[in-house]
Amino acid sequence: MTFAVARKTAWDTETTGPNPLEDRIVTAAFIVRGGDQKEHDFSWLINPGIPIPAEATAVHGITDEMVQVYGLNPKTALDEIANCLAYAIGQNLPVIAFNHSFDWSILHYDLIRNGLPTVHDRVGTGPLPLLDPHVIDRQYLQRLRGSGMRKLKPTAERYGVELEDWHTAEADALAALLITEALFAKYGQLNSMGPQQLYAAQKAWRAEQQAGLQQWFRTKATAEQGGAPDKVIDGSWPLIPAPRAGEA
Repeated sequence: MTFAVARKTAWDTETTGPNPLEDRIVTAAFIVRGGDQKEHDFSWLINPGIPIPAEATAVHGITDEMVQVYGLNPKTALDEIANCLAYAIGQNLPVIAFNHSFDWSILHYDLIRNGLPTVHDRVGTGPLPLLDPHVIDRQYLQRLRGSGMRKLKPTAERYGVELEDWHTAEADALAALLITEALFAKYGQLNSMGPQQLYAAQKAWRAEQQAGLQQWFRTKATAEQGGAPDKVIDGSWPLIPAPRAGEA
């Protein structure tokens, strides 16, 4: 069975902000596709318990009023999301997310914040059948001109994926899944790698990619671009570690 027709899952979160260690999930989606079986779509609107910044609302359209009226209790919703991921991993289904370390990490710390077991607590620390089209695309297409071209929508366009309702969790999860199918179709060597090999490869690729980005920020980026000689870009994947005591 080729990857394009295999049973697989994908997920995405929309959040209160860009910091996976401190921000919170306000909406999430988990989808199941392929294998000549029924499609499944699950989604959650969550009351994060803190105000949603205007900048975040401008991206995903979720307001404080919406989550206060319709949002689920975070403990209920986050536990359901984690259970979906744990079930898929337990069935050895590919679990796809674009820039997986963000979604994996923000869920991890949101679960801890709410006194719930993390996905690692539920399934172990790995290797896990996780796929990250952001990391894979950067590995196989290393030179790419243009600012912002590594984001989800331009990446989707490069691989012929066309969707509406960008920046809804459901659409972004589906885009990640379709991009991954296109990557496996284009780069045949991915199909020869088993889940353990893919997991290890993505960890190594992410570390190398972020080290290169860190070097760019330290040596070439302007101050307006965020450049600084001591800039640190974490290369951990899939879980971004929390700073230890005494670290900035």
